[in-house]
Amino acid sequence: MIEHSKCVLAAFPSELQESAMKQLSDLGVEVRTGAKATDLSEQGLRVGDEFIPCRVKIWAAGNTASFVGKSLGVPVDKVGRVIVNPDLTIPGHPEVQVIGDLANFSADGGEPLPGVSPVAMQQGRHAARNILAMIDGRKPQRFHYWDKGSMATIGRNKAVADVHLFGKSLHLSGWPAWMVWLFVHVLFLVGFRNRVAVLFQWAWAYFTFNKGARLITRNFQAEQRPPA
Repeated sequence: MIEHSKCVLAAFPSELQESAMKQLSDLGVEVRTGAKATDLSEQGLRVGDEFIPCRVKIWAAGNTASFVGKSLGVPVDKVGRVIVNPDLTIPGHPEVQVIGDLANFSADGGEPLPGVSPVAMQQGRHAARNILAMIDGRKPQRFHYWDKGSMATIGRNKAVADVHLFGKSLHLSGWPAWMVWLFVHVLFLVGFRNRVAVLFQWAWAYFTFNKGARLITRNFQAEQRPPA
């Protein structure tokens, strides 16, 4: 695993970063932090002056925002996210709201909110309330994000969780964090039948050590986007 930052899971507290490193090491993963990949080919990966031969490469360093953001004619950040107003509207167009990973929303002048599902879900609900308010002739309200914490799963019985409860931060690692991660994902599924089905499938995979995977093997052409 090649990580350009000096640590893995940079958004987590240092205690959980160290735990994640140890759990990855226990799985047999060699982690190199402070390293940058400079070239990628079918034969392998170049990191600095070293070439690492490998057939399978997994890119997990994010991507740029949709080209739609640049087409709006408003300021965007270096990855193409639209810099929105405090109420999630864009400058000069109060009828347009941008949410999710296309929006650059900085709370109280801090770092922009990450492009994760809890942010998008809360922004979606807030945008809907603002639309209804504007239909009734009322002004849209400022968006406030409720940070409930962050979780990351590393493998079987291996995870880290930074849970925010009652104004305090609870740090969990290993099996407890993994169980919290499972519970939260099942809780947010739509419908009782879906929750039961997913819970049964996960339980079956856990006790039978089923390592089935869905693989996409067909060749895909690169996405062609219109000019911004």
